[in-house]
Amino acid sequence: MTLMEERQKRIDDAASLREPDRVPITGTGMCYPIFNAGYTVADVVYDFDKYADAVIKALVQYEPDAAGGGISIAGQGPLLEVMRPKNVAWPGAPGGRIGVNSVNQFIEFPVLQEEDMDFFMQDYTGWLLKKGYPATNGLLEPIADWDFSRHLVGEHYTGLCRMLSTPAAREMIQTMWKVTDMVEEMGKKQQELNKKIHDLGFPSTNGGGGLVPFDAYSDFYRGTLDTMLDLYEHPEVIQKFIDWNMENVLESITMQAKFAPGKWVFMPLHKGMDGFLNDEQYRDYYWKYLQKMILHIIDVGMVPFVYTEGPYDSRIKYLKDVPKGKVIYSFEKVDAVNVKKELGDIACIQGVFPVYLLHYGTKQQVIDEVKRHIDILAPGGGYIFTTGAGYDNAKPENVEAMFETVKTYGKR
Repeated sequence: MTLMEERQKRIDDAASLREPDRVPITGTGMCYPIFNAGYTVADVVYDFDKYADAVIKALVQYEPDAAGGGISIAGQGPLLEVMRPKNVAWPGAPGGRIGVNSVNQFIEFPVLQEEDMDFFMQDYTGWLLKKGYPATNGLLEPIADWDFSRHLVGEHYTGLCRMLSTPAAREMIQTMWKVTDMVEEMGKKQQELNKKIHDLGFPSTNGGGGLVPFDAYSDFYRGTLDTMLDLYEHPEVIQKFIDWNMENVLESITMQAKFAPGKWVFMPLHKGMDGFLNDEQYRDYYWKYLQKMILHIIDVGMVPFVYTEGPYDSRIKYLKDVPKGKVIYSFEKVDAVNVKKELGDIACIQGVFPVYLLHYGTKQQVIDEVKRHIDILAPGGGYIFTTGAGYDNAKPENVEAMFETVKTYGKR
């Protein structure tokens, strides 16, 4: 059996609730590989080759059982400058809104204004062109001035041609061609990195991703505060968006299953944590649709990989209602003993380990806490060791101790 096959079997056994030869460990901690290789985050945001170098160095140094845990906008700095998004701040961007070692920051604001809700519900495509795109992207601002209603089917369309040929429209369209070329070039670089990782013997779990419709509504359309008010003042708008968006999410998952390099479909849960929604709201607006996504992912032959951001103890009773041995739950913050008791024979458990220890703790504290988590979560199988979140600024000696302890103490 090759090293790749050993690692893949170890991961697959744990994901299927079997007990592997030892506890698998995945990922190398978000920005940690970047700092470990001597780069800033801005360096890799503007140079994908530096990102690839950092990733490979971390994999060779720590030898996890699967690659993963990088940053999402590696190499995209030049692209972002061209597109000029209004809801993202990134390290190295002109103006220096955030530091060179920050991860990219999402800037949340209500794109959907209350006075536009009827427009949004009656003509989503029209709202998207006139309001949504221009409000969130500088490149697409000229679209707000387009008025397709004045150009009838059967005309010679000369007016339509003029509308699409203004100086602003021409510049936008030409820039779109440039954007497409840049995206294709980045895709080639990512494929090259994927091949290098594979040739080194590290499995890839990356099977794409999906976002719960409630999170999409809150993140991109109304913002957190306005969404919470909408639950009481405009529930029909939320529900209509969820129903419409759900169809798109399921279709996207089906497409990802056809070409993704790995099988894990990553689903970060942004607004489902304890305290954001009451129990009834979580059930009706959130869990019902997360469960549909989970079941659909399983139906198309993929693995639901659910990351629960924030504390999640009160939601465990819902997470139990899934097919046995088909789901991976990765927790940022949850009671380890209780989650093993409630989910240990239903789903694979990841995460939970506190990243602050890697940042501020001693080497011995890290070793002791790794052993404690293995003692609680590993018995009987169904456990993959990861940290609860990225350990960007961790002490190298603590990261080394974590990997070494999992590989020695985690043996069956």
